[in-house]
Amino acid sequence: MKFTNTLAFAKKTDREDPLRGYRNRFHIPSLNKKPAIYLIGNSLGLQPKTTKKYIQQELDDWAALGGEGHEHAKRPWLHYHQFAKKALANIVGAKPSEVVAMNQLTVNLHLLLVSFYTPTTERYKIIAEAGAFSSDQYAFETQIRFHGLNPDTALIELKPREEEFALRTEDILNAIEEHGKETALVLLGGVQYYTGQFFDIKKITAAAHQQGSIAGFDLAHAVGNVPLQLHKDEVDFAVWCSYKYLNSGPGAIAGAFVHEKHSETNRPRFAGWWGHAANERFQMKKGFKPMPGVDGWQVSNVPIFQSAAHLASLEIFQEAGIKALRKKSIALTSYLEYILKEIDPLENTVKIITPANPDERGCQLSLFMKQNGKKIFTQLSKHGVIADWREPNVIRIAPVPLYNTFEDVFRFGEIIKKFL
Repeated sequence: MKFTNTLAFAKKTDREDPLRGYRNRFHIPSLNKKPAIYLIGNSLGLQPKTTKKYIQQELDDWAALGGEGHEHAKRPWLHYHQFAKKALANIVGAKPSEVVAMNQLTVNLHLLLVSFYTPTTERYKIIAEAGAFSSDQYAFETQIRFHGLNPDTALIELKPREEEFALRTEDILNAIEEHGKETALVLLGGVQYYTGQFFDIKKITAAAHQQGSIAGFDLAHAVGNVPLQLHKDEVDFAVWCSYKYLNSGPGAIAGAFVHEKHSETNRPRFAGWWGHAANERFQMKKGFKPMPGVDGWQVSNVPIFQSAAHLASLEIFQEAGIKALRKKSIALTSYLEYILKEIDPLENTVKIITPANPDERGCQLSLFMKQNGKKIFTQLSKHGVIADWREPNVIRIAPVPLYNTFEDVFRFGEIIKKFL
């Protein structure tokens, strides 16, 4: 697509967008009594207009049926975790038996680390990215200490090269080879939250397996954003949240993936009754018998209202299709990049630290502000832009294909150039 930095071009492109109707299925926040230019879907996705209907159905069934809703609600509560499986499987490239919506992201990470980080005297290291999201860092540190090890020696943190912001794939692969015989687990984000870099999951997983290590991923910024093939790429496990690109609400239910090759595993796990064999769950007997697949990692019963909001968004993803969303995402983000480079071609104030290759990023550009970053961010807010500030000097901009438009991107450019 050949871009032009004009309102006419943006409006024409929006009219021709086959996904244009989906914007009307979301509530757009207001700022200064006008619809905001909302560009933080990578922090909190917008509310689908059907969310209230989905939650209301559960409220109505609770009111009418009480405890009988577990079996007789429109969507019986006993089986609620099953209703999200097909959509989640399509989004992450998995089999339905390999995905489940449960808990919160870091809870799921800890639960799966219990199973997949089992250090020995010879293999005890975790390879991760330096500057991973803080919750992941805390999980790595405490899991390592839980096993009586020292994070200073057991955690290998990979940094970009001098004066670079993104990790080169070759450097990740070299590190895996270097530490291979001592590495128990390679655990990276699918998309790096700060830079927006989309890691090569297939190559990283293959390299880890070649060294006999487990490969896991935190997909918080990847799920619903970039194409994933977790089953085909033979990823061992993954976790994600659903309040960002999956639009399931603040503090929404999270998700997990475990490859089917681990379905009948004897790996250690922390168990609860909702992961127990469904046909015996209510017999209240001793002796944990896990359900097959990732369902066996469930601990507690399903939070119905959170899950209802989740289903409202997943219904939209099923209709739109991740392939179509990815195509628009690439175009939207490329248009944003084009406009920013037109405004500041010499990078006097703004340096885009997200990889330029569309295959190495999702719908996010991270703007490294060389000067006046916080002041510019404040001005954006005053002029109707909802963006995201990350210390010490980065503004993250995420044009989401489900509800953002080319006109949003154009108007953002018109506003930011006033303050550069």
